[in-house]
Amino acid sequence: MTYHATVSATLEPGSPSRLGAHFDGGGTNFAVFSEHAEQVSLCLFSPDGTREEMRLPLPERTGAVWHGYLPGVQPGTVYGYRASGPYAPEAGHRFNRNKLLIDPYTREFHGVFTDHTATFGYLHSAPEGDLSFDSRDSAPFVAKSVVSDPALFPLDARPLSKGWQDTLIYEAHVKGLTMRHPGVPEALRGTYEGLASPAMLDHLTKLGVTAVELLPVQAIKSEGALSGRGLINYWGYNTVGFFAPEPRYFGPEGVRGFRAMVDRFHAAGIEVILDVVYNHSAEGDHLGPTLSFRGLDNASYYRLQDDAPRYYVNDTGCGNTLNVTHPFVTRMILDSLRFWVQAMGVDGFRFDLATTLCREADGFDRTGRFMTALRQDPVLAEVKLIAEPWDIGPGGYQLGGFPAKFAEWNDRYRDTVRKFWRGDAHGAQELGSALLGTAYIFDKRGRRVWSSVNYAASHDGYTLADTTQYEERHNEANGEGNRDGHKVNYSDNFGVEGPSDDTAIRAQRARRRRNMLATVFLSQGTPMLLAGDEGGHTQNGNNNAYCQDNETTWIDWASLDPEQIAFTAALSRVRRNNPVLRQMDFLHGATRETDRRKDVEWRGFDGKPLNWGDAELAALCLHLRGNAESVAGKVMTDEVFLAFNRTGSDLDLVLPATSPDLWVREIDTSETAQTPTPIVGERIRVSAQSVSAFVLKRGSAQ
Repeated sequence: MTYHATVSATLEPGSPSRLGAHFDGGGTNFAVFSEHAEQVSLCLFSPDGTREEMRLPLPERTGAVWHGYLPGVQPGTVYGYRASGPYAPEAGHRFNRNKLLIDPYTREFHGVFTDHTATFGYLHSAPEGDLSFDSRDSAPFVAKSVVSDPALFPLDARPLSKGWQDTLIYEAHVKGLTMRHPGVPEALRGTYEGLASPAMLDHLTKLGVTAVELLPVQAIKSEGALSGRGLINYWGYNTVGFFAPEPRYFGPEGVRGFRAMVDRFHAAGIEVILDVVYNHSAEGDHLGPTLSFRGLDNASYYRLQDDAPRYYVNDTGCGNTLNVTHPFVTRMILDSLRFWVQAMGVDGFRFDLATTLCREADGFDRTGRFMTALRQDPVLAEVKLIAEPWDIGPGGYQLGGFPAKFAEWNDRYRDTVRKFWRGDAHGAQELGSALLGTAYIFDKRGRRVWSSVNYAASHDGYTLADTTQYEERHNEANGEGNRDGHKVNYSDNFGVEGPSDDTAIRAQRARRRRNMLATVFLSQGTPMLLAGDEGGHTQNGNNNAYCQDNETTWIDWASLDPEQIAFTAALSRVRRNNPVLRQMDFLHGATRETDRRKDVEWRGFDGKPLNWGDAELAALCLHLRGNAESVAGKVMTDEVFLAFNRTGSDLDLVLPATSPDLWVREIDTSETAQTPTPIVGERIRVSAQSVSAFVLKRGSAQ
């Protein structure tokens, strides 16, 4: 849509009710929060962003909101703010009217951010460091805000609202997933449109994926330290605009491409979950640039050290921590979340370092201000919420500590699966808990079993293939002396570090991958698959590839193993077809009223009760029925029997008697291809280092 009008040189009072820049057909209302500023000015730029053509002090202040209405300002207008006030870092204030600031609510950007020293509020060369004052104009060196056309962001989207019990999450990077896919048109590779191209949708549908979880797609700025090494923040955990899609992934449709992508996913029955970073911003520590929050109201937007407000609380490890207990910061985050749901159509969020969002003055509080506001929001109550339940602050590890509305990344599950299949002591006992949703952590306060997001690998760490190829991290390309990334990965290289031409080693590694995939898909809880793990994607031992925007992280589709992809699809099918594998409630071995059988039974391969006291236990069986303590579980008639053999020998398995019914082996990880096989008799051979899944077929015995 094209608008034409003459811009007035006089700001009218306008309204404080909606923060950001909002066009109403005749002009634009501007409203921005700053509690401690003495004046906030609106700066309008030429269409190319090179000239500041107007600087107008916002005429009204209502509480902590500065606002004004400017007739004639059209969509596409390039603008920014300048805030005046004390420059007193020792007191927590860093106002500098020479620094152009982006609107925290901007939905679009013009231009790009640079690392020019003029973007900093202080003089780099000054001996007093950030206590000095830089009077240079930063406008030529920063991206600027854009007044958006409301037609671009209609508030008419609706989430798919699929049930948690049916969810299979596929964690992916927009660019990494598509850059080397031969079926994605070259012009669409690395873009939102490419992500939802027919080739990708076909692949995800065949895998049975119900939700894609995208690494951050909110606008970011790379750290200067990375730029200095010729690298970029590839993962995107350095947000600079909470309402704006990251422009790096724009395709032919520009900003419209994001909503178009979501709509195409929805048409295929796939939800879209965003990894969001509301715990810190791209402005970094006290030596970072002044881009937005720092210049608008440093003391309100950020948590500062009580005894030294010159410095930031750094519970995130990223230099600063947003002050989510401040009502206007809470409001900004909730406004942002609603925007992504209502205007962009997303179905849920994974909160990076979510512990930070729950930290009050007295520590972690799941009932604190932000969580209370989030759970009361009528829009956000309808979407999926996932917590990364840790940060580096005091009491930062909070696995199982989040409210019932949330699912949580379960890193203990990840480590348990890796340790069991590696052969670590007591691995079977830990696996037993993991297979049933890690109930000792999550089964409280009315939480459901889907609260545990189960995975063997994620973006943060080794890929699944690399857990079977490397015992040491190989992060040299990151330029940090191979000191970054996790030190402990519970991985196994089978005697050879890196790729091997030994066919026996390659076969062992492939089976280990199948075993871990099977464990994830056959566990109670919500399974998550890292993109590329279905086919053996490797990052060559880099377990912290956050800055590798290249072939290290881009999935090489031509090199993926089609047999492993087919195996993963078979696992997904078995899980989808058997409700007992994806129950809502935790299983406690209660007796079902319908058939007087327990809803879950542990057995040895010999058919006898399992001896959990055996420290060397390496073979265990799990018999699953519908939950005796839930309405839905009581009516389930399907049964699944799982056998895990981590020993080095083939074992005879005594199956539970079922006559006249029949067990069918649906999964056997000792084989690459999965063919359902009816079992005649009560004994079956289970290969060494393998998983078998048997499904009961009613009335099938002849």
